[in-house]
Amino acid sequence: MTPTSRPRHRLLIASNNAHKLSEYRALFADLDLELQVPKDLGLELDVAETGMTFAENAVLKARAFAQASGVASLADDSGLEVDALGGLPGTRSRRYAGEEATDADRNSLLLEQMDGVASPERTARFRCVIAVAGADGSLLGSVEGTVEGSIATEPRGTHGFGYDPVFRLPQRGCTIAELPQSEKNAISHRARAAVAARRLLGEWQDRGRPKDSAYP
Repeated sequence: MTPTSRPRHRLLIASNNAHKLSEYRALFADLDLELQVPKDLGLELDVAETGMTFAENAVLKARAFAQASGVASLADDSGLEVDALGGLPGTRSRRYAGEEATDADRNSLLLEQMDGVASPERTARFRCVIAVAGADGSLLGSVEGTVEGSIATEPRGTHGFGYDPVFRLPQRGCTIAELPQSEKNAISHRARAAVAARRLLGEWQDRGRPKDSAYP
């Protein structure tokens, strides 16, 4: 077997969120990985996010999907932390305006709660924690990435999803939703966590390679 024909490692991305999957495919495009999603395996699994932190939730999901599928799994938990709101929405970012709320509903509620808050006090950050579990469900590690910014006074931009239209990058003078996807992929909290996750994935790949000359 030659190096170019060696089997690719399978990695299950523990999400069917189309926007998130698109980001990961771009972020890991150069890695020798076969990325799969739950629907590829006919897997339907809803993991309750009972953790108190992003890290706890990411680990819960990664281990649960790995144990259910028998495939090494990557999961993340991420959200928005607004200083003026004591760190909210935090781990409740997706459910902040209710289980059935849309992105527009969540952004509308956030802007309503931030009404009257002066610019210097509108600081916020996106945080993402990525956890990777082996095929047996053992935790390989977790990493995190953050991006600092502030809450805009109105939604701007049509790219991205979630709170992107109301998350302003002061140094760029725009919201994340106003950035082309390629630029967002370079600076987002998920991108920064993914850079750190590449080390975990590289170590995992190295451990699984046969010890012969075809695998340098």
